[in-house]
Amino acid sequence: MDWNGENNNKKRDGKKRGFIKKHPFAAAVLFSLGAGISMALVVQTGMIGVYIMGGNPLSAIAELFGAVLSGMWIYGGFILFPLVLTGVEIYLLIKGRKDQEVYQKCRIFDVVGILLGVFYSLMYLSLFREVLFHADWQEQLVNGQTHTPVYTGAQFSVIVIASVAVAGYLVVNYIPLAKMPPLVLVLGMAAMYLGAAETVVWGVQVFVGDLSDVLLLLFPFNCLVLTARTVGHKMWEWERLMETDEARRRQYEEGRGILSVCNRFLARSKYWPLAAFLLMWPLLGILIGILVLFGQKPDALIRAFTETSDWNLSQRVAPQNIYYDEHYLCTAAAGGHKKIVKPQRLGVRHGHQVIVNRQLCVANAFEQVLEERTPRFHRAVRHFYDTYGFPVAKLIRSEYAADMVYLLMKPLEWLFLIVLYLTDINPENRIALQYTGKSMKDFVEI
Repeated sequence: MDWNGENNNKKRDGKKRGFIKKHPFAAAVLFSLGAGISMALVVQTGMIGVYIMGGNPLSAIAELFGAVLSGMWIYGGFILFPLVLTGVEIYLLIKGRKDQEVYQKCRIFDVVGILLGVFYSLMYLSLFREVLFHADWQEQLVNGQTHTPVYTGAQFSVIVIASVAVAGYLVVNYIPLAKMPPLVLVLGMAAMYLGAAETVVWGVQVFVGDLSDVLLLLFPFNCLVLTARTVGHKMWEWERLMETDEARRRQYEEGRGILSVCNRFLARSKYWPLAAFLLMWPLLGILIGILVLFGQKPDALIRAFTETSDWNLSQRVAPQNIYYDEHYLCTAAAGGHKKIVKPQRLGVRHGHQVIVNRQLCVANAFEQVLEERTPRFHRAVRHFYDTYGFPVAKLIRSEYAADMVYLLMKPLEWLFLIVLYLTDINPENRIALQYTGKSMKDFVEI
């Protein structure tokens, strides 16, 4: 038998376990990135092989480099790492709750999980649902845009509750237990309960049933696990403290009166989950009272999720989205700020309502003239525009970008107008009929 090889393997395994135990967070990050790169390489292996067999080694290298980068950030950073964080939180809840060293060393998973949970949730909704967090249900949106899941008039209340929950977590976890009165500790737990409840409501609000939406549920799930683990660990830590500190234990056992009874009640850690739940309600009432002084309504936390449209807890019905074809520069420009692009009316294109402004009508009327007078030249212009205008139009994702396109096309609009006035008897009539479903021939026949 190869005893040396077996010993070397044991040494390597021992080093790996030692690194994971000493640097658990770094190990989780490296594992996620490495696994993400492996997934990307598996996905891109076929394309890399095609390039190599076709005699394009540079293309193969570029594809390999792209696979590594996409694997690190997309697969590793945005898909696998949240799953790894969730797995670690579950493991710590089961195994690390009664281990002080493991608990302290792994608190970084809590902090990173909260920060990334908020960031990833907002980014996912912005990119894949086209959510506009500043747009309430009354605002008419365009194409696939979606209204905010949290009413803008109550977002301040939601942020305050979340901030108090984070403050409670920091108090409970980073102030030594021996220096903290039980009442302060239980208040911190009550604040964490509020934050966990808020994340659960958030998850119910934004989860619509798609498979990819499961990623949105990781954040509230991790907050629940984090809260349960923190409460359980502090209960265990307090029991150890009371066993070793005889003077402290006697201090809580002595005294008479209602305050002494409450003190003895809080000194028994098995009652902390119930005490935190009971204290959560007056804490919530105090926070609501303070928020009212800052202009928030007493029911702001309820209205935050019900005064919305398009979501699970929504109680409002938003106006139907307007459609405009983002594949064409003029139409995309019509989606800019009203003071700049000056929309005139609604029109119809391919069976959908579109926003129509003067520039769009002039450009479409010009194209009509080209098609009628010079069909071959029109086909060439159409081909050029579809080839180069299409990718440019796909980049127009904001009102400011649409404003810029509108201004850049102004000289072309004036050129189109000159051509129309030189070639058409009634140019303004032609312009006015664009996107109405009518043409000049309809009126000539009448």
